[in-house]
Amino acid sequence: MKLALIKRFIALLSIFTLVIGGLFSFHSVQSFAEAASGKTKVTIHYKPAEGSTKDWNLWVFPEGGEGKAYPFTGEDKFGKVAEIELDGTYKKVGFIVRTDSWEKDGGDRFIDISAGEGEVWVKSGDDNTYTEPPDGEYRDLPAYEDINVKVHYFRYDNQYEGWNLWTWPENGEGKAVQFTEDDDFGKVANIKMENLKDVHKIGLIVRKSVPGNEWADKEFNDRYVTKFHEDGSAEVWIAQGQERIYYDKDLVDRTPKIVKASIDGFNEITFETNFPFDVKNHGLSLSGGALIKEVVPYDSKTGDFTNKVKVITSKNVDLTKVYKISKENFGEAAVQTGKVVRTPEFDKQFFYNGKDLGNTYSKKETSFRLWAPTASEAKIVVYKSWKEEKGTELPLKKSERGTWKTTLNGNQEGLIYTYKVKIGDQWNEAVDPYARAVTVNGDKGAVINLDNTNPKHFHKRMKAFTPEDAIIYELHVRDLSMHPKSGIKHKGKFLGVAEEKTTGQAGVKTGLNHIKDLGVTHVQLLPIYDYNTVDETKLNEPQFNWGYDPKNYNAPEGSYSTDPYKPAVRIKEMKQMVNTLHHNKLRVIMDVVYNHMFAAGESNFQKLVPGYYFRYNEDGTLSNGTGVGNDTASERKMMRKFIVDSVSYWAKEYNLDGFRFDLMGIHDVETMNLVRKALNTIDPSIIVLGEGWDLNTPIDPETKANQKNAGKMPGIAHFNDGIRDGLKGSVFNDTDKGFVNGKPGTEDVIKEGVKAGIDYPSTTATYKDPQQVITYVEAHDNHTLWDKLQLTNPESSVDTRKKMHKLASSIILTSQGISFLHAGQEFMRTKGGDHNSYRSPDSVNQLDWQRRADFSKEVDYMKGLIKLRKSHPAFRMRTAQDIRSHLMFLPAPKNTVIYDLKGHANKDKAKDLVVVYNANETVQTISLPTVGPWKVLANGEEAGNKSLGTLLGKKIKVPALSAVVLEGK
Repeated sequence: MKLALIKRFIALLSIFTLVIGGLFSFHSVQSFAEAASGKTKVTIHYKPAEGSTKDWNLWVFPEGGEGKAYPFTGEDKFGKVAEIELDGTYKKVGFIVRTDSWEKDGGDRFIDISAGEGEVWVKSGDDNTYTEPPDGEYRDLPAYEDINVKVHYFRYDNQYEGWNLWTWPENGEGKAVQFTEDDDFGKVANIKMENLKDVHKIGLIVRKSVPGNEWADKEFNDRYVTKFHEDGSAEVWIAQGQERIYYDKDLVDRTPKIVKASIDGFNEITFETNFPFDVKNHGLSLSGGALIKEVVPYDSKTGDFTNKVKVITSKNVDLTKVYKISKENFGEAAVQTGKVVRTPEFDKQFFYNGKDLGNTYSKKETSFRLWAPTASEAKIVVYKSWKEEKGTELPLKKSERGTWKTTLNGNQEGLIYTYKVKIGDQWNEAVDPYARAVTVNGDKGAVINLDNTNPKHFHKRMKAFTPEDAIIYELHVRDLSMHPKSGIKHKGKFLGVAEEKTTGQAGVKTGLNHIKDLGVTHVQLLPIYDYNTVDETKLNEPQFNWGYDPKNYNAPEGSYSTDPYKPAVRIKEMKQMVNTLHHNKLRVIMDVVYNHMFAAGESNFQKLVPGYYFRYNEDGTLSNGTGVGNDTASERKMMRKFIVDSVSYWAKEYNLDGFRFDLMGIHDVETMNLVRKALNTIDPSIIVLGEGWDLNTPIDPETKANQKNAGKMPGIAHFNDGIRDGLKGSVFNDTDKGFVNGKPGTEDVIKEGVKAGIDYPSTTATYKDPQQVITYVEAHDNHTLWDKLQLTNPESSVDTRKKMHKLASSIILTSQGISFLHAGQEFMRTKGGDHNSYRSPDSVNQLDWQRRADFSKEVDYMKGLIKLRKSHPAFRMRTAQDIRSHLMFLPAPKNTVIYDLKGHANKDKAKDLVVVYNANETVQTISLPTVGPWKVLANGEEAGNKSLGTLLGKKIKVPALSAVVLEGK
């Protein structure tokens, strides 16, 4: 114990001596809020698509920091190159390849930083981020026969005893090298290596050796010296606690400073420095009206000599006040709001359950209410136009539970506004998250009189509907009309979807006319809220995006309107589209993306209440279960309220009939159940479906809204990837096959899918009823079924692949659960092999109406399957018990599935419906349960609700790669 105290005293004395000796300048000490120490260098190589003329650049964001645009600064044999130096030392740096109008090539990518540097290679259309050239080495890297490296090592605790280097040449054996000299920096070691072959770098590890254990301790893992003079010599500097290897002594920051100070509990501040200190003599002081009660190590395992502590205050702090913390020799820093906003206590204290967030309009006055509990001041900023840069600021009055409010008298219709809040010492401006109307590109909110945006008789809802009866048709607004032969006037617009009786080549029905003729029940539209990646001021230029990058959740997307500059137009035209679809007996499902925002730091959520709306890892970094850089935190009460409020608003105001939750597995069970409950009060017929994938986000697995927890979410459907991949092969393996394209042994997978997955093991899914299951084989993500078949069966003829395709669609439309079709699936849509067309041009994404004309026979077959399903309730059973009672699988040859829907299932007029799926490329003879007579309803070439012929006998020959449906009386 005495020895430990002496060591602490010596360490503290060493730092003090260094300070007095002039190595540290108190006047130059900066807090973490002002500047981070050191530099981080990243090199990014990018190979654009062949022939690309777009002006690509980079959006670079250091871990935990804000993003900034950087140009490519050069080229090499691989492609474009950017060398970027960032202020501060980071372990990870994120980047996006993009254009100024935010067209992306891939999503968020990350560079792991080692020794202060990172280098990566990326290719257009390839989501991977490579740490070595992906197409083979092209660089002329110098190799050295002899290497001589002088290493300078600094320890702030001045405890060098036992520390040494373990070094090795590239691909060679290691050896120990001792520090043998002293200089004004610290200790010095000389690494000499001779007679080397093909060596471009050397590795080193700083380690501590004690008697009996050469690896008693170490600093970091492998680090490399990569920069040498022509003769193989180099001089480098390394410092305790810093992973970077420095080639310039002046870049090494040995100044003691505050690294972090954040309020993580109502009476707890986390305080961290770059050098350790004695907790018992912490020397900390706190200004702003808070008193320190005690200081304890952040981690009890570190002992009292540490660089990270918890500062416990005598009373709860006021989150709207600015506090500053200081430590002798380390400077002063403003205390930031940290994890406290993510505590249950915060939600309990500030949860606001009112219904007036956003603006509430009347002709006499408009009231505004903002939730911003950590702001010390708040304002509304009023603008005269969308492009005005500086508006008129009016104060908001502090109100209950962290809200701020004001009322503007008179008719404020058309008023353009934003909010400004003061968080700590900084003012942030943001669009109202509850704004229901926005200006061009969604950069400002607008007050709207919604009564003036309604078509006639708009709010009359369609008749009650049973989910299992749904046949969903997934569509992108722009895709429907952009083809030159679509016959649609308003190309790429809401109004284009609403155009009736359009025709194309050879008089084939197109657009809405085609969808209605097909016979589906619901049109599911890819994101139609206001998203980020299409520049609405440049709609004369070709732009495309799916829209999974939310900007303003409660306003429609402006690029789909005929005038994005007028806030009311997009609202009117979207309502007109919905109204027209309803008049054509088609219901509308909206694709919603509450799981993430385009960029957390730029979002209105983060600007107004920093740290609250998003989910974080234990180390304080944003969680990334979505794979796009951030996850929203639906488990927090105000995020949960926002989601429920937003969905309810869309359902009521736009008369919508369903919601498809993108990456629903990011959300929690309770939130989804509250969404279902809220929609039930509007119309129980509203469908809720989502991607219930098990995603890597930091909440309790038992609470994730995924397939494994489906049993906890009645009335909410999940996409069944089991039958999807069982039919055609894994979407993650281009050449993997499934049942229809030649993979043997998949019969049981298909059987479970036909039963709507009600008997899956709980480790896969816990579906309780068929309405919880979306049965599908293709969607907007991944390859279309046709493109997948071209990859898995390139040797097959076009006619054979057509049969495989029709067999897959036949299985979807004769299985239990909710049927789901991707737009164009009926004419075997192709995207030219593009598996991720989220930003691809119209030539890839548009519905090809010429192909529709060429594939009329296949379209007629799909129409027949839809008629068949709609005519026979047996394919649409309501309960798991009904399925178990009425669906019986019969003996079948290999690669064949046969089942009988018996006993007038679901009150079907047919006593029996026998369904046969033959995935063999040969005719199969099948035994039937009785001699019949059997009415043929589908035979692989035709399908429908009328007889295609009658069979007598207990045997039937089923054509290769086909589905047969027989009705027995």
